[in-house]
Parts: sequence; structure tokens; C-alpha cells
Amino acid sequence: MSISDVDHVVPYPAEAVARYRADGLWQGRSLSDSLVDACLAHGPRIALVTPEVRWTYSDLAAQVDSFAAGIETATDLMPGDRIMFQMGNTAETVVAYLGSLRAGLVPVCTLAQHGAREVGLLAGHVGARALLTQGDFGGGRLLEVARGLVADGSIETAIVARTEPFDGAVGYDQIQSAGRGVVPSTVTPTLTDVAVFQLSGGTTGLPKVAPRLHEEYVYNSRAWAQALGWTSDTVVLYPLPLMHNAGIALALQPVLLSGASIVLAPGADIDGMLDLIAAERPTSLPLVPPAVAIRLLDHPRTSSADLTSITQFVVGGQKLPGEVAHRLRDELNMPLRQMFGMAEGMFYLTPPDASDDIVLDTVGAPISPLDEARVVDPLTGKDVPAGELGELWMRGPYTIRGYYRAPEHNAAAFSDDGFYRSGDLGRRHHIDGVDYFSVDGRIKDVINRGVEKIHAEEVEELILRNLDVESAAVVSMPDPVLGERACAFLVMRKGAEPFTVASLGEHLASHGLAKYKFPERVEIRDSLPLSNVGKLSRKDLRDEVSRLLEAESVSHSHADA
Repeated sequence: MSISDVDHVVPYPAEAVARYRADGLWQGRSLSDSLVDACLAHGPRIALVTPEVRWTYSDLAAQVDSFAAGIETATDLMPGDRIMFQMGNTAETVVAYLGSLRAGLVPVCTLAQHGAREVGLLAGHVGARALLTQGDFGGGRLLEVARGLVADGSIETAIVARTEPFDGAVGYDQIQSAGRGVVPSTVTPTLTDVAVFQLSGGTTGLPKVAPRLHEEYVYNSRAWAQALGWTSDTVVLYPLPLMHNAGIALALQPVLLSGASIVLAPGADIDGMLDLIAAERPTSLPLVPPAVAIRLLDHPRTSSADLTSITQFVVGGQKLPGEVAHRLRDELNMPLRQMFGMAEGMFYLTPPDASDDIVLDTVGAPISPLDEARVVDPLTGKDVPAGELGELWMRGPYTIRGYYRAPEHNAAAFSDDGFYRSGDLGRRHHIDGVDYFSVDGRIKDVINRGVEKIHAEEVEELILRNLDVESAAVVSMPDPVLGERACAFLVMRKGAEPFTVASLGEHLASHGLAKYKFPERVEIRDSLPLSNVGKLSRKDLRDEVSRLLEAESVSHSHADA
């Protein structure tokens, strides 16, 4: 292994492990073995549908075995090595993810939106040796990221899918050819080793990486499938980024573990989604976060589309305004269920046929009987009564006990007895003898732009590299579709040309920042507000931009009238 997991992963306590195994939640099988077992059990059933393939479980297993065997001969990667993924929603992504697990490699999930800076930081943090990239994504942008990371030594091996590899890289097709017809070596990882690395909320100078271990990640996916009642008759349409905890733990893995089928859409284009619904008749549609669901509401084709095959419409990942929840249920006429989850682990889900006060006003209850969910006064660490606002704390059989190589983060984000302090504000609602939870804000200085979290300090640091900027503060501003977007308040040095949204974006792009982190509003000020203890008052800035947006909305309404 490049870096010893023993030194950098916070383990589950022995007594918790014993209980999870005694109750049958953890079953003593690695993630790869569990997924291989599923392929063997459901051989002739359809496993994966993309615009280019329609594979049975047997077809998929053959592709996975070829990749796993090919890795051994076409590269010098060894079991335990970390392999980063920067791929879109393709069959190659699925094969390479499962094949990497089969070969004993540890997938590191990044997003296609990430730039060289984010990928490089993450590679260094987890000790990654390889990067799998999609050559035809974004006009070749990902290929250039990979080329640069190899050139500067951040990555030793680049594997290029869906186009010819650059000099020094290895082709995905080359790996498949080398492994075709060859039985991959048997790899038996230690069950307390990391199976998959998931990125939590973005990267700063010290990335927050969730190390998902074998038994708990299997159980996470199995529990989700059980909570939704997925069977071999289930067809899941998934249009959001696959290489994300939502895509892996809410879609791909639970589909395979339950013998269901996944229809993998290339993207979240509404026309494309509606075409796939008409052609494939999916039964389950998870849209996490709800931005795509909101676009679906307003699309001109939706009202005439036949959505009757969908018996589960799962929306969540962030606070869903009550008005939007009502519209999603009533206008789309699909059985709405809300959920809330995170890369750190715990998932909440509303039950089927729930009353309005549950399905419209909460994100449901935890999906495992051994999940422990609390609402706590963040100052005292004591539970608050039902209905009162507090911080959501959680612990359980698939919630991590600490971030990878991050003692500073862990000291702030985990209690002494292992509860994850989410930073989300919420309430516990005791309804008919069951505790349901709502999410009502955050106490962290993090901008929740759809499913992606933007750390303000990272963006501010890069803004301040421009010497024309005296001070900078990046805060959230409300957005009806994404939940929040970023607004930058800047104080420019005397005589400097003020930044615009466009020029600030050019500056951030020059430093390799992912585009989704760019502020989408810029406000120039003579000074920034301070709190009564002399610190920057982000609350005052958030309130100010909210007032500006509200005034602009009123002005536009009057103009339209």
C-alpha cells in the first residue's frame, strides 16, 4: 500500500463491530466479493443499460474480470494502490470501478468538474498512484488535467478511456485486451481496510476524505435497497454523476446487490431523461439533489410525458422548500419520497404512503435499526427536545468514525464517543411513535450548491492571490433551484479595476479551480462587516445579499407588471 491505512483510518470500536456482525448487518464479506456474488446470482438478468450497451449481469462480470486481469499485466499497479476516477456516466466507468475493486485497488471518487488543483491535492492526500480519465469528456478537458498531473509527478499512471491515450498513458482498451479470457488473481483484502475513498464536500488545503470500509459500505448499499424494497424487477434511472457517494451508494451498488437494473443516463438533460423514461420504463428515479427535479417540473415536455412507470420518486440531499415539495408531488404525480444523506454515511428516508407532515416537511428517519440520530445543542452537546432546532449528530453501522489522515478535522467533526457532528441544523419530529428529522440550515461556513459543497476559505484564498484584492469573503446566497450559490464580497486596493463575475472567474480558472466553485455574484465594498469580537461577520453578508436579491425580485415583478 502507498500509505498504511492502519495509521490513518479511525476504526469502529470492537464492541460496535461485534454487535453489527452479531445482528447480521456486517456479513464478513469484502465489497468486491459481495458484488461478484450478486453478478453470479443474477447472471441472465439485465444489469446495466447505457446509450451504447445493454448488458446482463454475466456480460458485466466478464467485462469486470477482463479489466481486473488486465490491470495486472498492462500496468504495475498492485493490490492496495489507490486509483482516482475522473469519469462521466459511461459503461467504462462502471467496469473500471468494479474491476478496480476486483483487482484489490482502492477507487478514489472525484468529479468530472474538478480541476487539476483539486485532483492534485486529493492524489497527494490519499497517496494515489493512478488516474482513470475519460478522454472524450468536455472537449478533452479531462485529458489535459491527466496529462498535466503525470507531467508534474502528481500521478504515476494515467489510464485513458474512450479515446487514444497520450504518450506515456495506458489505454482502457489495452487493459481490456490484455485481460480478456484471463482469470484475475484472487485478492482478499482485510475487511477493516479502506474499500473506497469518497470526497466530502470539496477540497481545501487539507481535504476531507471519507474512508468507506468494506463491510460498512456493503451494508450501506444493502440497507438502502432494502429500505426502498428493490428487487430484480426494479429498474433505476440514474442521470446524476455516478462517481459520487450518491451515485455509488444510492444507485450502482444497491442495484447490483438486489439484482435490479440500472439505466445510466449520460447526464441530467431533461429531454434525454424523458426519452429514457419512455424507452426503458424505470420504476425508481432518485434525484439527489433536487435541482434536476425542479427543472423537470418546468420543462415543456413533462406535462405530456408518461411517468406512470415510476413508483418511487426520491428527492433530497438538501433542504427542500415546502412549496417545491408540494409541486413535485402534485404536479409530477409521482410517489414522492424525501431523503437526506452524506458521504460520511447515514441516510434518512421518508416511508412510502407517508402523511403530508412527514413526506413534505421532513427527510424521514434513518434507514438502519442500529442508526443513532440525535439533535444536539452544539454548545453543550446535550440533546434538545423534539421540535427544537439543534445540530444533527449521527453514529451507526455505516457512518464513518473519522476522516482519512485528518486529525484536525476529526477533533471538530466527531464527538469523543464517535458521533459525527454534521454541521447541519435540524429538528426531531416525534410522529406516531417514530422520530423523523428535518434539515433546516447549517452552522458551517460551507455553500451547498446543489449536491456539491463549496468551502468559502478555499475560494477566498485563491481570490486573495490577486494583489488588487485587499480582502474577500465568499458567502452563500439563496437560489430557488440549487438551494444556494456563491457570492463574493470584495474590497479592492485603491485604484484597482474592480472584479466582475467574468474577470473573477478567469482569475480562479487560472489557478485550476473547478468552475462550479466560481462565485456567481460579485459585490464590491469599501469594507467588510465585523462581529462584536472583531471577526468577519458572514451572517451580515448573507443577510445583505439576501436583501439585495429580494429587492431585485420585487423590482423585476414591478417592471413585468
